[in-house]
Amino acid sequence: MEKLIITAALTGNITLPTQTPHLPLTPQQIIDEALRAANAGAASVHIHARDPRTGRPTTDPAVFREIAAGIKARSNVIVCITTGGTAYMTPEERAQVVPTLKPELATFNMGTINFSIHPITDRYKDGDYKFHWEKEFAINTKDFIFRNTFGDIEKLMQMMKENNTKPELELYDVGHLYNLNFLVRRNIIKFPVWLQFVTGILGGIGANVDEVVHMKQTADRLLGSNNYIWSVIGTGYPAEFNLATLGIMMGGHARVGFEDNIFIEKGVLAKSNAELVEKVARIARELGREVATADEARKILGLKGKDKVNY
Repeated sequence: MEKLIITAALTGNITLPTQTPHLPLTPQQIIDEALRAANAGAASVHIHARDPRTGRPTTDPAVFREIAAGIKARSNVIVCITTGGTAYMTPEERAQVVPTLKPELATFNMGTINFSIHPITDRYKDGDYKFHWEKEFAINTKDFIFRNTFGDIEKLMQMMKENNTKPELELYDVGHLYNLNFLVRRNIIKFPVWLQFVTGILGGIGANVDEVVHMKQTADRLLGSNNYIWSVIGTGYPAEFNLATLGIMMGGHARVGFEDNIFIEKGVLAKSNAELVEKVARIARELGREVATADEARKILGLKGKDKVNY
């Protein structure tokens, strides 16, 4: 098996600050988390941005630039920029970071789904929230449609090509593999591709072994096993570690981080993204799988290198 690429998703836009006091919110906190995660074994860090005053998700290019440049100045880790944005943004607004920063790697969502975190509000009373926006933000996702139409996908893919940015294809359900197969046949997306099987999001496929195996078998049938590299995201605890272990065993790769899960063990909050990375790296070593460095991951994924970005 090739070496394991561990991705750390540092803050996301769906984890609420109220859920954990350890969630990085300011650019400097996100930079520091990236460095710790890289030192723990992450070859790639997946970046969302937050308003440093309120902790609310933002796609302000200036904030993204500060974060990406800060990481690049102090680490060799791959910086993967989100194009997921928030529920209030158009696809064009979500994608503006690609031509602005020209990153090595950026997320690329492969289909439209319902995407909701509203059940989180069942856990908290009004006085529990750290910031005033959090409850409304979560409740409003009950009516959120995460738009990624074929038209949106074609525009974003053209943007990626123009900026020599590798797409990290996010697949939230098995139908997204059929979307990908269609786009490959239309010559809109070319092999080889880098896939993230995203499991456990309300509105998408479940986070369990059967579903990941189903995604993998479907990808083999539609795409051919030699035409893609894959990783798995398990949302929540213990899915994050169970499915990371499955990915390690099956020859895939793994993503962890506060975007997806905030617990290091049952009922115990992780104090940093690095703790989550360290656990998966330890599991990999115990199973005889080496962990890839950032440069090894660049070679595996065919990235352009951090000297060719615009930050």
